Amino acid sequence: MDRSGTSRRTSRRTFIAGAAAAGGTAALSSVGGVAAAAAAPVPGSVAVLGGGVAGLTAAHELAERGFGVTVYERRALGGKARSMDVPGSARGGRRPLPAEHGFRFIPGIYHNLPDTMRRIPFPGNARGVWDNLVAPPEMSLARTGREDLRIPLPWPGHRPAELTLDEIRRALTAMLDTALGIPVHETAYFVNRVLVFLTSCDERRDEVWERTPWWDFIRAERMSHDYQRILAIGMTRNIVATKAEVASTRTVATLLEAFVFNALGRGADGPLDRILDAPTNEAWIDPWVAHLASLGVRFAVGWTVREMAYGDGRITAAVVEDPQGTRRSVTADHYVSALPVEHARRTWGPALRAADPQLARCDELHTDWMTGIQFYLTESAPLLHGHLNCVDSPWSLTAIQQAGHWPDRDFPADYGDGAVVDCLSVDISEWDRPGVLYGKTAKQCTRAEVAKEVWAQLKAALNDTGRTVLKDSALHSWFLDPGVDGLGTPHPTNEDQLLIHPVGTFHNRPSAATAVPNFFLAGDYVSVDIDLATMEGANASARAAVNALLDGTGSAAPRCTVTPLFRAPELEALKRHDRSRHRWGLPNAFDLG
Repeated sequence: MDRSGTSRRTSRRTFIAGAAAAGGTAALSSVGGVAAAAAAPVPGSVAVLGGGVAGLTAAHELAERGFGVTVYERRALGGKARSMDVPGSARGGRRPLPAEHGFRFIPGIYHNLPDTMRRIPFPGNARGVWDNLVAPPEMSLARTGREDLRIPLPWPGHRPAELTLDEIRRALTAMLDTALGIPVHETAYFVNRVLVFLTSCDERRDEVWERTPWWDFIRAERMSHDYQRILAIGMTRNIVATKAEVASTRTVATLLEAFVFNALGRGADGPLDRILDAPTNEAWIDPWVAHLASLGVRFAVGWTVREMAYGDGRITAAVVEDPQGTRRSVTADHYVSALPVEHARRTWGPALRAADPQLARCDELHTDWMTGIQFYLTESAPLLHGHLNCVDSPWSLTAIQQAGHWPDRDFPADYGDGAVVDCLSVDISEWDRPGVLYGKTAKQCTRAEVAKEVWAQLKAALNDTGRTVLKDSALHSWFLDPGVDGLGTPHPTNEDQLLIHPVGTFHNRPSAATAVPNFFLAGDYVSVDIDLATMEGANASARAAVNALLDGTGSAAPRCTVTPLFRAPELEALKRHDRSRHRWGLPNAFDLG
């Protein structure tokens, strides 16, 4: 397969145009909503409320099983996973500069989302949009005032990154600096804590480690600065946008366990780190919408869900607001709420909450800010070929330079005004800590100040050991996620917050099935095997919601496959032994205290 030829680029552009047209047609035809779908000879009509990964997954699975589906989305299909255009940035027949809520990261620990991606057709791809995934060969822990630690990500077929003699010198310096920065006894203690978790039974994980902060579990308070920055904060705030001091050990260590086995090639769908080879909508979302439209799914974009009307033990309607601001009652046989939790729970009235107490418990779930900003460069910065994690940055920045991962894209020829050659996409995970430039938190800064502060923190992490990686003269422009508003005022808002995992969160997660027989939940807050706010969790929860709907209706249609996280069989005997110790009130056999 020629992944860089002109024919492939042409087929991409042709397909993208067709996908946009198909999506637009589906949206226009959806006025009248589920009522039209209900008249068709199908098992029943379903209103899917929310058009992010969870909603599109539910629509996909339901449509394949013959249901009439309409997806109601208030803003744009794809939700937080979508890419978007920078307004007014296109010149000379090029497409607008690509932007996003945050860069996409689809690791090999995911199984359900990749399965869906394989079932989305894409021209020239034998395995659908899944073939649009590429694997960066390395990552970096970017240290402020110290050499950055470059970490290879080996995988069969990976071509090792080519290094200059100076880069080899810097890599060796960083490895030794990191090794010496964390004392041997601290390293040994951390490894022991990992072994404790790996051999802990499910009951101990759910009852003890779920209520133990990661910071306490690894005794970070007593350890060195490097131990705290890399092993405590680096694994929490920078990756899952939660604070090590309060994050559930169950959540953090489950993620660590999955990544360890992924790196060892155990139970993995693919390499540890995978990203898309083009802007998200081009590589994934637009083809998905086009495929769903071909299956008969209807889309009502610009419709906002206001309330789930409840009576006689069932949902009687979804009260929505159309693009003109008129309230309407949408009726269907079944309803799948696929809204983010902070939006979904606003639509559940007292009667509905009383009908199922797990809905009220969702008020105890917490969200925080993790938002992207893109910097457009007129010169490609000499960064690594993969993600970098600025572990010492006050705002917990992570980033990736994108053009090098988009082999079918000639960035200046395809996007913007012809001057931009690359996009440095950055995620800001900490919004409540003062920065280095203004001494203000990100929420206290204006949008322009946020951009300047992030740029300054990036330079502090990358331009700090005798070479200039980021040049002010190469900065063309920037774009901050429009979901953030009111920055620099007393009441900033963020429409796209991220579920975080303080201790006890696991016990407040609802199931996909509710006590209301025609109402189902899908989203990354729903209880599924992957205990993390991820696209994989959103996808798995939607599959669980569809299965619950099929069970409730007595359908003979095949159930969705929901693949759990990998469990190493060689550890099962140790976990059974730990189950006995836990029931007797004893600590894990490896727990040295």
